[in-house]
Amino acid sequence: MDRFAPKSRSDAYGKRINRSHSTAVATVVPYLSILIASFLPVFFIAAALPIVPPLGFLMLLAWRLVRPGLLPVWAGFPLGLFDDLFSGQPLGSAILLWSAAMIVVEMVETRFPWRSFAQDWFTAGLILLVYVPAAMLVSGGEPTLAALVALGPQLVFSILVFPLFARLVARLDRLRLTRWRTVG
Repeated sequence: MDRFAPKSRSDAYGKRINRSHSTAVATVVPYLSILIASFLPVFFIAAALPIVPPLGFLMLLAWRLVRPGLLPVWAGFPLGLFDDLFSGQPLGSAILLWSAAMIVVEMVETRFPWRSFAQDWFTAGLILLVYVPAAMLVSGGEPTLAALVALGPQLVFSILVFPLFARLVARLDRLRLTRWRTVG
């Protein structure tokens, strides 16, 4: 027996070496998860006050902050268009606001290349503090004190739920990069 011959590993880690992931799955999962999150608020019951956070926008922010180089800056345009079609907002509002948010996140990441979860959560919180009232203004809402107070629960809930979206994106990213069996 040649002691310098390569040994085949049969443990759980040996099967993962030189693995290849599906490029189709790796490309589609981020976009599909954002589209599904944009579509989900259709199923919630309407209330007098806005409580449901902008799920599609939260998913977009989570993907952009958890995996910085994955989504290009221009992705805010087509994803925002899809969100406009299902959210009931005027056509172009999510296109404008999502594109602006992608540019802001890109500028923050250029300025601060080191990253931490606290920085991501803080960045998402600041962007959400601007996004939710801006979405109200773009949709034709009056910027009265009562309207801004009514947005308070949605803002707080959106900021507090961001870590759950970041965790979901981390799990989807793991799924995205798993080895997929191909036929053949």
